[in-house]
Amino acid sequence: MARAHSMTEGKALPLILKFSLPLLAGNIFQQMYNLVDAMIVGRSLGPNALGAVNASASVQFLVLGFCIGCTSGFAVPVAQKFGAKDEEKMRRYVHHSLILTAVIAVVLTLITALLTGQILHLLQTPKESFRDAYDYLFVIFLGIPFTLLYNLLSSILRAVGDSKTPFLFLVISTCLNVGLDLLCIMVFHLACMGAALATILAQAISGILCLFYMKIKYQMLFAKREEREFRPIYARKLMGMGFPMGFQFSITAIGSMVMQGANNSLGQLYVDAFGAAARLKQFAMSPFDALATGVSTFASQNYGAKKFDRVKEGILKGTIVGIGLGIFVGLVLIFFGRPLTMMFVSGKHTQVLKYASRYLACLGYFYWCIGILNVTRLAVQGLGFTNRAIFSGVTEMVARIFMSVFVVPHTGFWGICFTDQAAWISAVAYIIPTCIYCVKKIQETGVREDYQHAYQLEKK
Repeated sequence: MARAHSMTEGKALPLILKFSLPLLAGNIFQQMYNLVDAMIVGRSLGPNALGAVNASASVQFLVLGFCIGCTSGFAVPVAQKFGAKDEEKMRRYVHHSLILTAVIAVVLTLITALLTGQILHLLQTPKESFRDAYDYLFVIFLGIPFTLLYNLLSSILRAVGDSKTPFLFLVISTCLNVGLDLLCIMVFHLACMGAALATILAQAISGILCLFYMKIKYQMLFAKREEREFRPIYARKLMGMGFPMGFQFSITAIGSMVMQGANNSLGQLYVDAFGAAARLKQFAMSPFDALATGVSTFASQNYGAKKFDRVKEGILKGTIVGIGLGIFVGLVLIFFGRPLTMMFVSGKHTQVLKYASRYLACLGYFYWCIGILNVTRLAVQGLGFTNRAIFSGVTEMVARIFMSVFVVPHTGFWGICFTDQAAWISAVAYIIPTCIYCVKKIQETGVREDYQHAYQLEKK
């Protein structure tokens, strides 16, 4: 298969980093969707419009995070069968994942599009921002099928070791997004709806291009005629991997929704400040997501190949790199939060800049937690322990709800500034011992299976 690459041989850290670099570039370009929207909306339409675009950020994370989690989970069995060199089962998993993704796309799009207004009321969206927030979110929900298509195909490509192709299509779509943003907002005057439309059209193009490329270059990923029969056993395995990962994202997002509702209740100034800072926070997550995906893919392939020492080595070295990366990113947010926020907000809006930079600086002191959390959580998922990974999302949710309900009403925006950190620390306290347990568990299982296999051969 073109560009497919096994990670079961060679030095662990160089393999992970080489795999992660295109992912990092891809994540940055994907975040450029949001940054370009924010820059054009904030600069051309003002901070209130930017606040409207961001007023629903947590519910977007809830829905789109479920989509991304499901498609990432669907790719785990693909990576394991690729590592085990079992191409027939790999193709069957790819085929069944396409079917399940189509069903999810139809159901989610209908439900979310119909409930857009109720969702915004639930988030206590200020009335000044409601109309623009509704237009933006409604269009984003209509684009769910394209979000699912791109993320599924890119997850499958990464599962077989190709992290470069998804990046190349993201470069194309990001450039299109910039042009479409300017066209929809500055020429057609579609305001916030135009920003959402540009994002969805660009993502649709990247997903369709990715599909055509795979059909031409990766024929071995597509099921042969005799392999296309729907078999519940494959669907159950995929749902057992994908749905827990999707729910893990969504559970985390529920806490973020409660947090955003608490922030929205503080007033329009804090909505605007939080919205501008949230863009930078998500952008700063990009390197951690890339590194964690690299470690997860490495762990999945080596688990499939039964190379358990390499699994442990990859997770440990990935975590160390994540901590160092977290310290660096945190320092950038602490010392450069205000000038970076001015990409979205004019210097005349001094209060918005003040509170946005305060939020970013408080985050910066704890970004090393993300380096640990993302790597270990995705490693646990990559090893197939998706239900255990879910609980880390539950701990995040509980911590955010506690802070939002019991702390923010007494401390105001200061409470918002430390809500994420409370969630991260809670999740890290759980996921570290869980990851150690999961690695030991697969080693014990592997030894037992090898012993049973040797015993059967001896009997014969």
